[in-house]
Amino acid sequence: MSTLQGRTLFITGASRGIGKAIALRAARDGANVVVAAKTVEPHPALPGTIHTAVAEIEAAGGKALAVPTDIRFEDQVRAAVSKAIEHFGGIDIVINNASAIFLAGTLDTPVKRYDLVHAVNVRGTFLVSHACLPHLLKSKNPHILNISPPLDMDAKWFGRHLAYTMSKYGMSQCVLGMAEEFRLMGVAVNALWPATVIATAAVQNLLGGDAVVRRSRKPEIMADAAHAILVRDSRTCTGHFFTDEEVLRSSGVTDLQHYAVDPSAELLPDIFTRDANTPGDD
Repeated sequence: MSTLQGRTLFITGASRGIGKAIALRAARDGANVVVAAKTVEPHPALPGTIHTAVAEIEAAGGKALAVPTDIRFEDQVRAAVSKAIEHFGGIDIVINNASAIFLAGTLDTPVKRYDLVHAVNVRGTFLVSHACLPHLLKSKNPHILNISPPLDMDAKWFGRHLAYTMSKYGMSQCVLGMAEEFRLMGVAVNALWPATVIATAAVQNLLGGDAVVRRSRKPEIMADAAHAILVRDSRTCTGHFFTDEEVLRSSGVTDLQHYAVDPSAELLPDIFTRDANTPGDD
């Protein structure tokens, strides 16, 4: 397969950032996209809503359905999946993109923040996958793609921000387990992580502002990498922890400069990558 035309993607957190970029890339193929996210009304500090995302997806050539969804709540996830099936007739791809971030040490992490990152990142990923899997099993080329890091038990990642690391690695453990569990059933389960910082609202507002954004890449690099994974045969591409650079280079893309926000700036390695610092540390 080389296209996502006619396939249905269920994307969490697709109202902005990486999730929306993946949706727009799929839309250019003529895909169907379920925008499952919380933002219904404009946010004072964050761009985009589920409705503006749908408008952009349809303008790009796809079909889209806006479904208000907080993935912490099972009833909302089950309802969103039901609406997706009713509207598009099936689900072929799940992108577990929605994520909560809180970079702090143990004593600086309120328990409610611990609960939040685990409820969204780990529980939400498991819950969405659980709800979609019966429908993925009916697809000809089903994929689950988690936006989560490679598993690396280096203590530095835990010592800097234990709660967040545990939650993101929980998403990656879902990849490890589900890839093995559903391998013989033909469902691909993979992870994708950026090699460099990506210019998203979280980076702009929480992780260093304009100075870090300037040294980041655009979300489109993750979208193109996700596309390259999702068109692969689900029976032969599963259980991998990809980086965007790795995927694109293996697909023959050698010039990545156009993805940079500022091609003249030195790029920052993203968190959970080898020798990386937390954005804003240097």
